[in-house]
Amino acid sequence: MAHKNLEELIEVVRVLRSENGCPWDREQTHTTLRPNMIEEAYEAVDAIDEKDANHLREELGDVLLQVLLHSQIADEHGEFTLEDVAKELKDKLIHRHPHVFGNAKVNSADDVVVNWDKLKQEEKTERKSQMDGISKAQSALMSAQKISKRAVKVGFEWDKRETLKECIMSEFKEFDEACNEKNIEHMEEEMGDIFFAVVNLARWHKLDAEQCLLKANKKFMKRFRKMEELAEKPLTEYSFDEFDKLWKKAKNNTQE
Repeated sequence: MAHKNLEELIEVVRVLRSENGCPWDREQTHTTLRPNMIEEAYEAVDAIDEKDANHLREELGDVLLQVLLHSQIADEHGEFTLEDVAKELKDKLIHRHPHVFGNAKVNSADDVVVNWDKLKQEEKTERKSQMDGISKAQSALMSAQKISKRAVKVGFEWDKRETLKECIMSEFKEFDEACNEKNIEHMEEEMGDIFFAVVNLARWHKLDAEQCLLKANKKFMKRFRKMEELAEKPLTEYSFDEFDKLWKKAKNNTQE
């Protein structure tokens, strides 16, 4: 049997949800499992970043469990089955790869993306705006990237990089004005504009803003840990100048 373990796994999930199964599994719903779906996806990404195949295998199993649980719950409510999920995905992949399963010709990966977007638009006829279909659950940074890319697809783009940089600097000035007003809502609005403009700068240079920030977070944590190691007294007792010197020392000790 080609997929013996997969079929047995599907049966295990069915039993866990059954009357004689696990009390915890039985009481789960699409809503209660929502945090798990997000958490497992992030843990799988962590394993990818670690370049640890064994860890990735484990985390992909946890992601798969979420798919199986949601499909089983839907099956019990007569909504759809795991077979329906697989069929819809199969049909979508075939339809969006006419250069593989049809007669379409492509010359590059960029051509594939163009075709994919065109076919997706044909499928999603209910979407009238470029802003339709953007996930409301993903991080604000990821949403900003997608929103920006969607706008650019119809030509809403900066004329040159310098203009974009000028926009970013103007947003900082507007934030300073909001700070002077001591208006929290205005400050939040202007800070959001700064973030969005910087995301546009990343996109302009074909950088993934999410990855940029993840790397910055990782670098900061590494240097801060080194500061803690190098500190000769509790960090709470350091002055600004002492912190500055300690940070520079930690930075020099963590250069890769």
